[in-house]
Amino acid sequence: MNASELRDKTPDQLREELANLKKESFNLRFQQATNQLENTARMRAVKRDAALVKTILNEKAAAAAAEQGA
Repeated sequence: MNASELRDKTPDQLREELANLKKESFNLRFQQATNQLENTARMRAVKRDAALVKTILNEKAAAAAAEQGA
C-alpha cells in the first residue's frame, strides 16, 4: 500500500480501510499470543499502514478545514 493510492480514496473509504487494518492487527496479536503467528513482519507492516491511513485522513481534514476558512 502506498500513499498515492490512499490519497486517491475518499475519507469514507479511508475509514473503512483503517477499520480493516485494525481488525487485522487484532487477529495478528491474537495469533501471536497463541503462538500461531507465522509472519511476524506483517504486524509491523499493518501498524505502518494504519498510521499512513490516519496521516492521510488528517491531511484531508486539514485541507477541508482550510477550504472552509478561506
